[in-house]
Amino acid sequence: MNKPAAIYTRVSSDRQKQDHTIASQTAALMEYAKTNGYVVPPEWVFQDEGYSGASLQRPGLETLRDLAAQGQMATVLIYSPDRLSRKYAYQVLLTEELSRCGVEIVFLKSPAGGSPEDQLVVQFQGMIAEYERAQIAERSRRGKRHKAQQGVVNVLCGAPYGYRYMKKTDTSAAYYEVLESQAGVVRMVFEMYTKQQLNIRAITRLLNQRGIPTRTGKTRWERSTVWGLLRNPAYQGKACYGKTEQRPRQRITRALRQRNGMPKRSNSSGHERPRSEWITVPVPALVSEQTFALAQEQLERNKHHAQRRTLEPTLLQGMLVCQKCGYALYRCSVRTTRRRLYYYRCSGSDAHRQLKGALCTNRPIRQDYLDPLVWNEIIRLLENDTLLQAEIDRRKEAIRNTDPRQQRQETLRREQARLGNNSERLITAYQEGLLSLSQLRERMPELNKRAKTVEAELQSLET
Repeated sequence: MNKPAAIYTRVSSDRQKQDHTIASQTAALMEYAKTNGYVVPPEWVFQDEGYSGASLQRPGLETLRDLAAQGQMATVLIYSPDRLSRKYAYQVLLTEELSRCGVEIVFLKSPAGGSPEDQLVVQFQGMIAEYERAQIAERSRRGKRHKAQQGVVNVLCGAPYGYRYMKKTDTSAAYYEVLESQAGVVRMVFEMYTKQQLNIRAITRLLNQRGIPTRTGKTRWERSTVWGLLRNPAYQGKACYGKTEQRPRQRITRALRQRNGMPKRSNSSGHERPRSEWITVPVPALVSEQTFALAQEQLERNKHHAQRRTLEPTLLQGMLVCQKCGYALYRCSVRTTRRRLYYYRCSGSDAHRQLKGALCTNRPIRQDYLDPLVWNEIIRLLENDTLLQAEIDRRKEAIRNTDPRQQRQETLRREQARLGNNSERLITAYQEGLLSLSQLRERMPELNKRAKTVEAELQSLET
C-alpha cells in the first residue's frame, strides 16, 4: 500500500544552487520513495536553496514543521542528517519535535534501523556535520584572509559604485574595471563635498534632481548611500577586506518593534572593525589620496558638530510615530534670542527626504510640552491600583497559557485524538473491503504502539 510522505532538501551556497545539487537530492529521494512504496504529493516537496544548516529559520523547514504539527503527514524523507541541520542540537530538537507529531524521519544516507547502535551512528553523523561546518568556516576565513594579504580582488564581496567586477579567467586574475560614466559621478561627489563645501543632504538632492542613476539603475539616491560613498577607501585605490563583522544585535530598532520582534532571517548586525585590522587590496583609484583625506576630515568634523548628536537622551526619544503618515518623529531644535527650543518633528514632513516633496503636513511638537504630558499620564496610570492589578492578572493568565507543560499536554491530547481517528479509519476501511487483513495487521501495531506512548507521557504530565 502506498504511504504518503514529504521530501525535504537543502543547499547552503550559491555555488551549490548553480551546480543543481538540490535537484540531485530531490531526484534521489523521489527514486527512493518510488522504490519503497511512498507517495509524495508535489506540494509536499520542500526545498531551501541558499540557507545555512546552522539556522532553523528556513521557509521550507518552517512549512514542513507546520504541516507536521497539523498531523497531515506520517513520513518525511531527507537525504542525510546534515541536510536537516549542521548543528547536532538542532538535529535532536527537530527529530524529537517531528516524532512527537507522529512523523517518522527517513534519512537516505544513514542507518535505517531504530536500534541503539543505529541511533548512535546518526548522532555521530550530526556531531561530525557540526564539526565539519565549523572547520569549513574557519578554513574559508583563513583562506580569504591569506588571499587578501596577497592583494587578490576576488575575496571582496563585490565592486562598489564606479567599478565593475571582472571574474577570474584562465589567463587573468579577477580585477576591478573602472566604469567611466559612474567614476565621473564619484569624482563629482568628492569635489562637491571637499571643494564646494556642500553637505551630504545637498549632494543627495542634486543627484536626484539631475536624475543620475544609481548602481541598480534607479534615480533615487539616499543620504546614507552618499555617506558610504565618501567613506569607501576603494576610491583612493585601497579597497579593504575585513572591514565589518557580525555581532549579536544590541538594540531593537523602531521598525523591528513594530514588527513584534526581531527579523526572521538574522539575529545579528554588522559592526565596523578597528581600521588597524583592515587588509588593503590595491584597485584603480578614482580620486587622489589628498581628496579622500579631506573628505574624511570633513566627515569627522560633521560627526562632532552634527545637530542630531544627542548628548542628553530625551524621555520619548525613538518611541514616537506619526499617526497621520506612520513615519518616525525625531528631535530637532531651533535657537531663539533667549534659548534653544527642542521639537519632535515627523520625518515624513521633511521635503528633502522624498523626491515628490513632503508626505505629511503635521506640525512639530514642542518637547517641553509633550514630555510632561506623557510623564504625568504614566504617573496617573501607575497610581491606579485597580488598573495595575488587572494588568498583573492578565500577565499571570498569559504565563499560565504559555506554560510548556500545559502546551505539551494539549499537543499530546491532539496527537491522541489523531491516532484514534487513524485507527477508526483503518477499521472502517477493513470492514468496507478497502483494506486486507494482512494490511490491517501491518498498520495497527504501530498505531497502538504510538497511542500507548502518548498515553503514558500524558499520564506522567497529569500526575
